[in-house]
This record gives sequence, C-alpha cells and structure tokens, in this order.
Amino acid sequence: MANRGAPERMRAIALAGPTAAGKTAAALAIAREHDAEIVSVDSALVYRGMDIGTAKPTAAELAAVPHHLIDIRDPSQAYSAAEFASDAHRLVREINARGRLALLVGGTMLYFKAWYEGLDAMPPADAAIRAELESEAASLGWPALHAQLAQVDPVTAARLAPADSQRIQRALEVYRATGRPLSSFHGQRPAAAGNDTPLFALEPRQRAWLHERIAERFEAMLAAGFLDEVRSLRARGDLTPELPSMRCVGYRQAWELLDEHEAAGDVHPFPLQLLRERGIAATRQLAKRQLTWLRGMPQRRPIACDAPDALAQLLRAARETLG
Repeated sequence: MANRGAPERMRAIALAGPTAAGKTAAALAIAREHDAEIVSVDSALVYRGMDIGTAKPTAAELAAVPHHLIDIRDPSQAYSAAEFASDAHRLVREINARGRLALLVGGTMLYFKAWYEGLDAMPPADAAIRAELESEAASLGWPALHAQLAQVDPVTAARLAPADSQRIQRALEVYRATGRPLSSFHGQRPAAAGNDTPLFALEPRQRAWLHERIAERFEAMLAAGFLDEVRSLRARGDLTPELPSMRCVGYRQAWELLDEHEAAGDVHPFPLQLLRERGIAATRQLAKRQLTWLRGMPQRRPIACDAPDALAQLLRAARETLG
C-alpha cells in the first residue's frame, strides 16, 4: 500500500557510474544547486569502520549535504538489495516531505535494479541452515555442495561456478527452507516504484582515463592507511572473508594477501606492490561490470565524465530535467 502511486509523488533523480568516475563531487554540486539530500546507492558505504577502502565521503562532505544509507551496518551484518529498496523509498518520501529533492547516487547496480525494476520475491535468510551448510562445506568442499545443488536446482547450478560459495550457499539455503528451487522464485517481482526517476550515468569515452583514476585512487587509499584499516577489521576476530563486507573490492584482496603473508610466517615484508596490483586489477574489473550493466539500462542519460566540461554538462542536464 505504501508504494501505490509512488512514482507520481516522488521528486528524485539518480546519478550512477563506475567506481572513480567522479560521482561524489558531481552529487555534491547537484545537491547544493537543487537543495537535495543524497541517498547512497552503494553496498560498501553502508558499513561502519570501512572508510578508506570504500572512498567514503569525508566528514566535511557528509556535513555539507545530508547523506543517507551510510554507516548503517556493522561489517558483521548483511544488507540486501531488497532492504535497500525499502529504505530508499521510505527515505525519498521523507526527503520530499521536507520539501527537498532526493538524489540517489552510487555504483551498486543491483540496488539500482531494485529501485527501477523491483526484485524477485525471495524468502529471508535462515541462520541455522547457513551454519549447517558452512559445516558441510568445511568437510566436503563447495564443489560437492554445487553437485548437490545440481540435483535439486539444475537451472541455478548451471549458472554458478563450483567454487562460488556465496551463491551456492544461498541457493541451497532457499531450497532447504522452502522445498523449492531458487530459480522458481524468479519472475515473481513486485511492481517497481522508482522506474520514472531520471537517471544520469557518468560514463568515460576513454577507458584509459578511468583506469588512470582507479590507479590514482588506490594509491591514495594505500597512502591513507588502507592496509591498517583491514588489519584492524581482521583483529576484531568476528569477521571472515566470506562476509559481504569483506568481499568488497580491495578488502578481499588485502585480506587474502594478509592470510598468505601470515601463512608464510611473516618472514618477508608485506608485499604492498602485489596488493597494489591486485587491488587495481579487481577495481578495473568492477568498473567494467558496472559499465556493462549501466549500458543495458535504456532510461539512462549518459554524461561523458572524462570531458573537460563534464560537470557543467551534468548540471545543465539536471536543470533541464528538474525545470
């Protein structure tokens, strides 16, 4: 009932783009010009204590414009696309009620999909079944559980690699909890409530431009103490590399290298150059996936983020859209 007629009531625009495309600065400029509040569309920014490796907005940036859906979860907790969609629709209505524009900004394309299209109706997580599957995987291995999945849900198993632990676990969890294969839930989507939101997409004309910015940003993260941030998270003792938070780009590569370094007995200096190489490569792969997804969204309005007047183009487009 809450979302009925929501597209007509909501005053919102969206800004998407790959990592390092300049979304933060662009969003702040739009927000200042149009009296907007920013709703983060980023699956990494939800986590507290993960500031450097996520390129989280600075304290000054957060203070300059109201931001939402940042620092709302501990790294030990999950946050789903369905939760995002629910939270985002609530926040947009609240922002509009204050007489302000809602600006959805980020690079998590699954969240944008949830906003524009809705999501398949899935059963909630079951902690007991997950623990049971973790135990089985520890003794049998994920390829064996993948074989189990192929027996009960061949459609899902066919699109998953035998080592894709996170998705194999979820598919088996759904089957054991409901007696139905995960694939049977696909297509049962609720009506999307955000599909009229104008979408601007920051997309580089030259991939080399984005690659250079990714490398520069990762270098800056390392200089700012990213490795110490990951060490601090590991030292908590309650986080594992399988958690969604620790699977974020950069964190995953740092955790793996710290594991390798400890296994070798720490007899050599930490291979910072290897982290640099792996982190940059993984971030470039993420950016490629983000761009592929974006270009499949017909409603988007591309803005060449590597153009000298990119910000001016974006602000002009936003003014024309908002009237």
